[in-house]
Amino acid sequence: MRIVLLLLIILHGLIHLLGFAKAFQFGEMEQFTKEISRPMGILWFLAALFFIVTALGLLLRKDWWPLLGIVVVILSQSLIFTTWADAKYGTIANAIIMVVAIVGMSNLIFERGFKEDVASAMNIKAPTPVLLTEEDLAPLPRCVQKYLVYVGAVGKPKINNVKIVFKGEMRDKGKDWFKFTSEQYNFFVSPTRLFFMKAQVMGLPTYGYHKYINEAASMQIKLLSLFSVVDLAEPELYPTETVTFFNDLCLFAPAALIDDRISWETLDNLSAKATFNNNGTIISAILYFNEKGQLVNFVSNDRYSVSEMKAFPFSTPAGNYKNVNGYQLPTYGEATWHYPDGEFVYGKFEVVDIAYNVID
Repeated sequence: MRIVLLLLIILHGLIHLLGFAKAFQFGEMEQFTKEISRPMGILWFLAALFFIVTALGLLLRKDWWPLLGIVVVILSQSLIFTTWADAKYGTIANAIIMVVAIVGMSNLIFERGFKEDVASAMNIKAPTPVLLTEEDLAPLPRCVQKYLVYVGAVGKPKINNVKIVFKGEMRDKGKDWFKFTSEQYNFFVSPTRLFFMKAQVMGLPTYGYHKYINEAASMQIKLLSLFSVVDLAEPELYPTETVTFFNDLCLFAPAALIDDRISWETLDNLSAKATFNNNGTIISAILYFNEKGQLVNFVSNDRYSVSEMKAFPFSTPAGNYKNVNGYQLPTYGEATWHYPDGEFVYGKFEVVDIAYNVID
């Protein structure tokens, strides 16, 4: 669809050169029965130029292309009105480009809120990272210590934040899978999780923003970034997102497991119970490890299913450990609800990149 739109914008832009040619008498230009003045011909040329630049911005995924697209469509339609009998069918192309540009602008505005929240979180002063030592691991269960040694956290800077990029598939119960990409930032001094997802649902752009910050949580999912499909800020969402935040920490920022807000209980050689207290919101999970020291599953009973607003057992089996920027980390995981009528996998996540202590 993007390629079709690009071709439409380019072709529509080139057609405007006919108005320029008519004004400056470059050929007969029988397509136009009405005379066009040279000043108007220059406007036809500018419209053609701006459409080409708009197409280039779309091709390069520049943030400014929707605004330029809206402006040039207005210019183009104004020119069409002056030669309506000859150019009226150009209105169809303008209408298509205008709709797509408005959607593109809405996407940018929706995503801008996420970027502004990230920038604000970045401005909160964090401790200067010092190296994580084996002494830091002493209070942890042996299986957790082995995990941190396995991932390569010892001898590297302690973690203040993490940026994670995913791709994968998600679905609702009874519905088909849809592909998504996501970008998220987690901050640990003041627990914060900002997760922005881009997807195509039934062929339509659908964006989602999960926000966990300042002891509040919200979830917004918008079709075309215009129409709210989900808009939640229920009280149950905060402990739910606290579980999600802690799950991210365990799987993708294990060096942060030395946090004093986490208390531990050893269950056996390959499992431990962790309890995380975020300013009075307390959740717990059982972490399961294999003999290598890899964390292979995370199970919690404190997460609410958004569709039903009821708590069900939740797990995230993970694996496919690889070297990611110097750390051995899981690069594939699934999000699973354990409903009374059986397990339901609603998310499949593949790690694209993970970076720690980012500054932008």
